[in-house]
Formats: sequence, C-alpha cells, structure tokens
Amino acid sequence: MILNVPNQITVGRLVLTAVFFAIIAGYDVRDHRDATLNLCFWIFLVAVLSDILDGYLARRNNQVTAFGRVADPFADKILVCGAFTFFAGPGFVDDNGDSLSNVTSWMVVLILAREFLVTGLRGVTESKGKAFGANVYGKIKMFVQSFTACVILFAGSHQTTPFGELLISIRPALVWTTVAVTVLSGVSYVLAARTALAESNNA
Repeated sequence: MILNVPNQITVGRLVLTAVFFAIIAGYDVRDHRDATLNLCFWIFLVAVLSDILDGYLARRNNQVTAFGRVADPFADKILVCGAFTFFAGPGFVDDNGDSLSNVTSWMVVLILAREFLVTGLRGVTESKGKAFGANVYGKIKMFVQSFTACVILFAGSHQTTPFGELLISIRPALVWTTVAVTVLSGVSYVLAARTALAESNNA
C-alpha cells in the first residue's frame, strides 16, 4: 500500500510518539534534567502540529482514506493519553511528594475512560450506518489536552525563569480545565450517539 502525504505524516507522528515515550520514560524530576524535559516539549509540539498539518492536507487535496480515518485519531489518542500517563507517574514527583504536573492517577483513568467510551460509541453507531465523526467538542478537547501537556513540559523545564514560574502558577487550573473539558466532550458524544441510534431505530 502506497501512503499519501497526509498518511505519511501520520506515520511520522507515530514514530515521534515512540521517541517521546522512550525519552520521557527515563525522566525523573529528582535528577534535575531540564534539558530532557525541554526535548520532550519540542517533540510533543512537533507531533501535535503534524496532526493539524495532515488533516489540512487531507481535506485540501481530497486525500481522506480509510487508513487515515483509523490511524490519525489513534496516533492522537496514543500521544495524549501516553503523555498524561507519564505525567501521573513517579518521574514527575519530587522528594517532597510534590507533583511537577499536578496530574493524578484518577485523572488519567478518566481521560482513558472517555477515549474508550467514545471509540465504543463510534463503532456501534457507524455499524448502524450512521456517521459518527469528530465534533467541535472533541476538537476543543484535543486542543486543551495538548496545550496543557505543552505547558506541563515547558514549565517543568523552565522552572527558574519568570515565564516558567508563571506557567507553574496556572498549571493546576489548566489541568482541572482539561479534566472538565474531557468529561464534557464525552457527554456530547454520548448525546450524539443516542440521537443517531434513536434515528436509526425509527428509520
């Protein structure tokens, strides 16, 4: 199978995600390796921007494919869910028990549960012949999650700078906003699936 340019970018994002995981898995805040976290920030940012680029190219050039419909959201979910999983891990907790990310395990479970739920709803709904693409709330959710992840990575690698200190001060609010937006976007998909399935049953 020959991949078009948008799909090649998606595959590249999966490779970047693997590199991101390999680097961040070895990070420990107690080692004071700010350069490592800074590298993770740039890798994550490039991966997120590639998502915008491949979607734009696919729509502009009419190159939306079955592979892209599966691989693109898969790459997004793996990148974001994986990042937040690491944020809640021991590598982001210092000797005083303070978290460098403000992300807790239950938040990660909630984020993962939302993704599993929406994926299941999409499968059931589309099996009934109803389209179930991403809605505006899903796009907002992806933006907020990605923005928060970037803030966590950048703030953690620039803790001693004035801008880094500012980001650290707003980090808890951003994390809680991410949790709220994630839940609300999940609710929007539940309502959309219920409406689509009701229409299917009445058809």
